[in-house]
Amino acid sequence: MIVSEQRAITALASIVAMRMLGLFMIFPVFALYAQTLPDVTPVLVGLAIGIYGLTQATLQIPFGMLSDRFGRKPIIYIGLLIFAVGSVIAATSTSITGIIIGRALQGCGAISSTVLALTADLTREEHRTKAMAFLGVSFGLSFILALVIGPLVYRWIGVSGIFWLTAVLALLGMIILLKMVPQPQYFQPNTGSVRVQIKQVLQNSQLLRLDFGILVLHLVLTSLFVVLPLVLVKTKFEVEQHWMLYIVVLIASFITMIPFIIIAEKYHSHKIVFISAISLLILSLLGLNHLHNNFTGIVMMLFLFFTAFNLLESNLPSLISKMAPPENKGTAMGVYSSAQFFGAFLGGVGGGWLHQHYSIQAVFAFAATVTVVWLIFALTMQNPRRLNKG
Repeated sequence: MIVSEQRAITALASIVAMRMLGLFMIFPVFALYAQTLPDVTPVLVGLAIGIYGLTQATLQIPFGMLSDRFGRKPIIYIGLLIFAVGSVIAATSTSITGIIIGRALQGCGAISSTVLALTADLTREEHRTKAMAFLGVSFGLSFILALVIGPLVYRWIGVSGIFWLTAVLALLGMIILLKMVPQPQYFQPNTGSVRVQIKQVLQNSQLLRLDFGILVLHLVLTSLFVVLPLVLVKTKFEVEQHWMLYIVVLIASFITMIPFIIIAEKYHSHKIVFISAISLLILSLLGLNHLHNNFTGIVMMLFLFFTAFNLLESNLPSLISKMAPPENKGTAMGVYSSAQFFGAFLGGVGGGWLHQHYSIQAVFAFAATVTVVWLIFALTMQNPRRLNKG
């Protein structure tokens, strides 16, 4: 990449990372913190964790389409500001209802599709895969950091402090966008019919397979963290020590998945690597279902889970960028991001409901089942086209 591409992608990746850091820091602690709030049930806990996904899913497509018409950066500014306001509301709330409202408003800052589209605008085609993978990796690293520092920050400043920190990170993202991210030189507003834009994207069966995949991936992730902190505490592993487990498992899984990304790109074997990662995800969830009372078993299965998760999370945006029509890239990214966050909502609510009415094991079994369905759909996907090097 040339210097301007490197600078822009680094800045956009940092914005994505800080925003995701703010969203994910409550994951490893909220299920435990919520038990101190009045009138809390597992369903409400799951709703508080996942509600941002519903509002994100609702607004990703409109934000993506607006960015196709009016430009990427103005939409990102608006989204970050809304996200900051939602964080402040959650920070000042003393009830589960107030936190749910704040998390819902956080989700209204639905800029993921626009950031992905801006990344595509600022990079040449032959470097776009690397750029998208870099954003995926930044997402993974922010997730790792969130799980590691979440329990530590919780110990010092509590959940309200985490939400205040999230608001600050959103404002910092706006400064980075202003100072470091250029306007795309070859952005062309799409003045076509909104209905036609959406229809073209939704009629692409290959894109729909990837959209369904990101929905399942985040459904599984969110449902996992509705119960995982409770599972770890039941094995006598206290919340103050959770960061040590996460840092070891996540860094090990991150290192493990890097060679597979290289193999997929070098040998054009994206589909094989993709299918293998989904299969590994199923194996890890079945393992958690059977070994959730065994600390060593949990650690082993979490390593497998996050290896598969990080690999899939970094590959899916790249695959979308290769298959999306250039003139509708913002809309395609909007549909993709909507599916991603709607999956988070379903995982939070569904995981909480299964935990409340059945058991922790039911959550793991459900996650494994929907991942098997994803595998069936993924088996018929096409290997993405090779990009031109000229």
